[in-house]
Formats: sequence, C-alpha cells, structure tokens
Amino acid sequence: MSKTVLITGAASGIGFYVAEQLVKAGHHIIVTDLHQHSAEQAAAKIIEQGGNAQGFALNVADSNAIEAFFNEFKQPIDVLINNAGIQHVAKLEEFPAETWQFLQQVMLVGPAIMSKAVLPRMRDRGFGRIINIGSIHALVASKYKSAYVAAKHGLIGFAKTMALETGDSNITINTVCPAYVKTPLVEQQIAAQAKQHGMSEQQVIDTIMLAPMPKKAFIELDEILHTICFLMADEARNITAQAIAIDGGWTAQ
Repeated sequence: MSKTVLITGAASGIGFYVAEQLVKAGHHIIVTDLHQHSAEQAAAKIIEQGGNAQGFALNVADSNAIEAFFNEFKQPIDVLINNAGIQHVAKLEEFPAETWQFLQQVMLVGPAIMSKAVLPRMRDRGFGRIINIGSIHALVASKYKSAYVAAKHGLIGFAKTMALETGDSNITINTVCPAYVKTPLVEQQIAAQAKQHGMSEQQVIDTIMLAPMPKKAFIELDEILHTICFLMADEARNITAQAIAIDGGWTAQ
C-alpha cells in the first residue's frame, strides 16, 4: 500500500537514495532539506523518473520552524524518517560549545520535535512508523566525536520512551544503526580524522573506520533501504524500540 513518507535531510546522501528508491515502490515522498532549492531540486529529479514527490525547506534545528511547517503542511505523514545529520570531529577541549549544542539540536532535539508533530495524525489514522537513522555510534563510541556519539545514543533512549508511549497504537519507532557508509559526510570525516590523528586518509579507513568490523567493508545504501522497507511493513507492527545494527559484526566484540 502506498504511504506518505517524510524524510529529513533528503537532498543528498542516504536521504536522497532512500527517497529515490521508495518512490519506485509507489510511495509519495516529502523531501525536506535545510535549503529550499536543494529540496525542490531533489524532488524534481524524482519526478523526472516518474515518481511522486514534493520538496520543502525545513530546518530541523529550529523547533519553531518545525511547528510552523506542520501548521502549513496538513497532509498526514505515514512514515517519518529522521535522517538529517551533521558531524564535527575534535577533542572536547577544542570543541566549540555552540557547535556541540547544534549537533544535539539537529540529531536529537529535531527528531523529537518532528515526532511530536506527526504523532497526532498517525494516531488518528491508526498507523505510523518513525525510523531514526542512527549510527554505529548510537551503540559504541569513537574519539573526537563526543557530540555526535551523545546525540546518536540519545536517539535510542528517545525511541525506547516513545515506544512505551505509543504501545497502545499501531505506531512503531526504531533506530537503524549503520557502520560507516561512503557518503559526503563520511568523506569529510575521513579528512578530519586524518588531521586529528596525524595519519593518511587511507590509514584512517583501514585502521580506524574498518578495523573494528570483521567484514572490513563500508555499508552500502541498499542495506539501509532494505532495513527501512522492512520496518515500514505492516508485518513489523510489533518491532519497536529497537536499535538495528548494520555493522559488519562490529558490536559482536
């Protein structure tokens, strides 16, 4: 059955790939991104391929902007994918306080306020799926990523709480936790980690990023998509509050 799916940070990377693929399954996609032009451009690409999409500017770091968006956007959302994310790599002593707080706004507070906005209509319709794009760093930690790790860990706690609050309805909330995916965000991390550790970018890939993974491979976008499709299904109605690791065996150790 066709569903209306809102994806944050959907103009590029994981968000755009998921949007592009979900329309092929007949779903209607609401592409949101910080910049209006980027969102509209991404939606236009999907429409050119025969898909059904709309593009809107949405700053998930601004709770007032989220509230204003949903005051205007009246269409019910069946599936919310909290995907928007940013990264900053630095020792805590060198981490700008405002940047640390900003990462929390984007990746923890934003998903909470987005979820708050869509829940009433999900309850009215008797169906809802909230899927957080977490990270392996929702389960383990790495040096120089205190803000990112804290926000992603927080998503799991948030999902557990919401699962309790939505247990009386056909609404689920889960967090997909992939290890490193070769996206522009990770490409930037490789360079930043190389600088922090004083090593080459290839050494970062081999000795930091892939070293903890028995499979020694970056996660592919289709693996994340498959997990999302699984969680969206009616048959996943009792899978909630879960952190689903796509980690090549990282957390087995």
